[in-house]
This record gives sequence, structure tokens and C-alpha cells, in this order.
Amino acid sequence: MTSAHTSPAAVSATGQPEQATTTPEASRARWRQVREHLNRSRFALTQLAVAGRDPEEFAPGGRVLARRHWIPETPVPLDQVRLRWQEQTPVAPIDGSGPELDATRARRADGTPYTFYAEAVRDLAKPRLFENRGCYRLLAVAEDAAGPTLTFGRGQYFDVINVCEAAAHEYAAAALAAPGRPVTDPSATPFRTAIGDPTDLARRSVVAAVSTLAIRYDRRAGSAEFVLHWRDPAKVASGGGLFQVMPVGMFQASHDAPWNEANDFDLWRAIVRELSEELLGSSEDYGSDTHPIDYDAWPFHQALNAARAAGTLRVFWLGLGMDPLTLVTDMLTVAVFDAELFDATFARIVSTNDEGHRVQLEDGTGHAAGIPFTADQVERLTVREPMQPAGAALLQLAWQHRDVLLGTGG
Repeated sequence: MTSAHTSPAAVSATGQPEQATTTPEASRARWRQVREHLNRSRFALTQLAVAGRDPEEFAPGGRVLARRHWIPETPVPLDQVRLRWQEQTPVAPIDGSGPELDATRARRADGTPYTFYAEAVRDLAKPRLFENRGCYRLLAVAEDAAGPTLTFGRGQYFDVINVCEAAAHEYAAAALAAPGRPVTDPSATPFRTAIGDPTDLARRSVVAAVSTLAIRYDRRAGSAEFVLHWRDPAKVASGGGLFQVMPVGMFQASHDAPWNEANDFDLWRAIVRELSEELLGSSEDYGSDTHPIDYDAWPFHQALNAARAAGTLRVFWLGLGMDPLTLVTDMLTVAVFDAELFDATFARIVSTNDEGHRVQLEDGTGHAAGIPFTADQVERLTVREPMQPAGAALLQLAWQHRDVLLGTGG
């Protein structure tokens, strides 16, 4: 593992890391202060993180970090995306337990430091949803395949907390020491420096979310709208205090029981579960602790499959990218529903859920599903509003490819 560097701002007059010379209570108070600053200022901190990176590292639009082959030139039908499984998952050299984070670690009452960031979050700032479930870990994205081909192995949700949130916390602490300026000195963020190229999938465990832009398209009116979410920082451990597309969920099995690993290893099945949970408020308990989900017998899954076959629901892959602040990875997808299908499927769409609330613009009818899919709304959200980078990138790409997505091209 890369050796640690200590930030000048985090060293005491004795030459020891500041955390080692303060009381445990003071270390926890400082940790909470930085954590609160991170949750309160994610958008501003993200802007600083963007300003401190080479523009060549970003996907088109400058919102997410991505390698060139991660973003296709045109939307790809979801059924053309290939997933591969690797049984033996390699150990990642960076896991958040190394000395690079010593300067920002809180300490328990007995003086021992929290080894992992998730341990500190659990004890000092636990959100409503906080469970270390298994996830599919992204190992490779093929560069020379005919279509998008992704290889996965086994990971854990806390990999995101221990690496991504820890990196964001470290950046927030450095930003507090130099207000209003991008943090460009590598010694100020030794953990981020140790990670190196965030798109190197071998350096750390990368567990990705599936972010889906759900669009309601009225063919007769020629208009579309999309579902928008506000992520409540009191409810979520990552990405709170920001707008985001909806639904979004970690790419993981429905339960950690072993029979679900292969049965749920499917992007479409993951999207269907998230649509049910986030838009309809359905339970995440599928009974898969005792037996795998029978997707073919699930009426909701049946209805959406039939809609895809009929062409009234079209689902596309737009690529993947990483948040420049947290380094969280999102796979970007779009689901375009014909208006009649959307209205019938989501007649009981919820206003709030376990992660935040749905955002609407009043249209005078009381029936708006979300936000108009128009140039001004896309520009407002992706440029002026505090939106999660993955959602902003997805909106930008969807608007760029709207003729393909909506089927309105010549």
C-alpha cells in the first residue's frame, strides 16, 4: 500500500498527527464537524473537486470521471449489455484501513482509532439506512468488445463507505483548511493520493449503483417528463443533500442468501426491483431469504417485460462514470415509458420513500409525475442546482440522445 503523507494542516507543533495529540472527545467532535460540512456542502465540494482535476479525465459534459470506452457513442439497448462473473475476486490494495487516513480518524472513548470509516459512521452519524450487504463488485469494463461488457465479482456495501465516503471526508477536511479553493496539494489528501487513478478498478473495491432516468413520454403531445429525487442526508449514508434521478440502487442481490447471487445478477432485474421499491414504495423483502425470487411469476416484472416486448417501454445503457468528490461509481441507464403505460404502472407513485422525496413542478393539473424533459430544465438541474454528478451526467447524455431515446429521430 502507498505510504502515508501527512497534511501540514493536520500536524501539531510536536510533529505528531493532530488526531494523536487531541482527546478522543475532541477527535470525535472534529470528525462530526467535518462530516456535517461534507453533508451540507457536497455540491460546493464537488465543484471544487472538478476544478482540481484535468478535464481530460471526465466524460463528455464534465460531470463524472470515466475512461473513453465507458460511455458509448449512442445509447445501447439494455439487452445488448453483457455481464460476466469472476468467481475468484482479487483483494484490493486500498480498503480504507491504512495510515493515509490517520489524520482524519476519530477515536473511541478508550483512545483507539476507528479503523474503518463505516465504524465511525455507525457510532457517530448513523443514517436510517446502513447495512453492510453483499454487492456485485465491478472488476473490468472491456475495451475491445463489440458491445458493453462488464465483469463482476463479490464486494460489500461498506466498501463504498470505507473508501468513497472516507475520501470525501478527507477532501472536506482539507477544504475546510483552505476555504473556497480546490485542494490540489497531494499531501493534503494522502488517501486520495494513494488511490491514484480512480478509474483503475484494481486499486480499490468498486461497487456500483444502477442509476435510472425514468421518463414518461406522451407521444400524442410530443412531450416528456422525468422523475426526480431529493436524497435526504438523514436517511442515506452517501450522496445526501442532492437531487438525483430516480430510481437508484446499489447493484446487489435482493438478499445475502447464496441462491440469490446468480438469480439477481441481472441489470434489468435490479432496475425492476428499484422501480417497485422507490416509485411504488414496495417492500425490499421479497422472501428471498428462504428462496430465490421467481421473476417470471412476479406480476410487476411480467407487466414490464410485456411492455418491453410491445415497445411501450424502452430501456437503454448510457455508460458508467465516477463522482469526482466521492469516487462512487454509477451505471447510467434510461427507461422510457409511454405515457399510458407509466400512468397505469405508477398510478400510486409515492411522494416520499426511505431515501428522500420525489420532486415535482406544479403543472396546474396535479398530475405531473416530475420535471419536464426540456432544455431549460436539464440546463437548470445540471448547471445551477445541487445535483449528484451521476444524475447530472445522465440527464446531459439523455438530452443529447433524446431523439434515439424517444424514437423521434428521422
